[in-house]
Amino acid sequence: MRILGLAVAGVLIAAAMSAASQAGAQAYPSKQIDLVVPFVAGGTTDNIARLMAQRFNESWSQTVIVNNRPGAGSAIGTAAVARSAPDGHTLLVTTFAFAAVPALQKIAFDPIKDFAPITELASLPMMLVVHPSIPAKSLKELIALAKATPGGLDYATSGPGTSTHLAAEMFNMMAGVRLVHVPYKGNAEVFNALLGGHIKIHFSLVPSGIAHVRAGTLRVLAVTGEKRLPYLPDVPTIAESGFPGYEISSWQGVFAPAGTRPDIVGKINGELIDLLKTPAMRERMAKEGADPVGSTPPQFAARVASEVDKWSKVAKAAGLTAN
Repeated sequence: MRILGLAVAGVLIAAAMSAASQAGAQAYPSKQIDLVVPFVAGGTTDNIARLMAQRFNESWSQTVIVNNRPGAGSAIGTAAVARSAPDGHTLLVTTFAFAAVPALQKIAFDPIKDFAPITELASLPMMLVVHPSIPAKSLKELIALAKATPGGLDYATSGPGTSTHLAAEMFNMMAGVRLVHVPYKGNAEVFNALLGGHIKIHFSLVPSGIAHVRAGTLRVLAVTGEKRLPYLPDVPTIAESGFPGYEISSWQGVFAPAGTRPDIVGKINGELIDLLKTPAMRERMAKEGADPVGSTPPQFAARVASEVDKWSKVAKAAGLTAN
């Protein structure tokens, strides 16, 4: 009877531990959620993070804050998330820079080993824009102008390792020109300088620059994707303008620190997929010029690995080195 009693007790303890484990798995989130955006406030990524915060708050009745931690082309905020507890309460909402920065800087994180990819939120097309004072009306004319300008022409970016930077460096390499990198702290600073004519060339995210193109305060010479954009049908791609193989688009995605439980990753992924289907989010993304994606964690992990490999090769071929 004593042996039987011990066996029963063991079963009850195991059942209690299992129930506690399941309760723990279901308890997420149990405290405030931090959405770290490694860029200044006011940009497309920040805007989308704030919609995420609203959704999480409404669905899970937890406080959610957007924490802007810009610097070093997104590396500062990204490293902070890598060091965070892997419990799903600190998440990274970032861009293409996540995959590119490692090729350009010495960083305090490994983009593959230190993060659990959750989902790609959106893909964002890009375009090459110039200030109207630039006499070039086509890509061919801009190349000729750059080659004829001693020291090259300056171009603006929203920071090292961003898509706005790599797009220009890949263009430098393929077109054989010298556009000189002038980094700013974010899109707001870039467009203040660009619209003021202080700097005159920028590889812009379409969402950031399209209103200025439509207003005539900037001129678009080409788009960077594989195909022309339906709302800019007369603007050629860089690839079709004599540089086959040139292609870049930015993206936005969400990551948790490595080691975050799969059930938590899955719960966040499911919530984000549902959010991407809502009319409010789709309307906001359309306004921002972004195409919703909503991938699974394995799909996004494969996408990130491919991007890290691609931009490592481009950086090496273009002579860009980690500093």
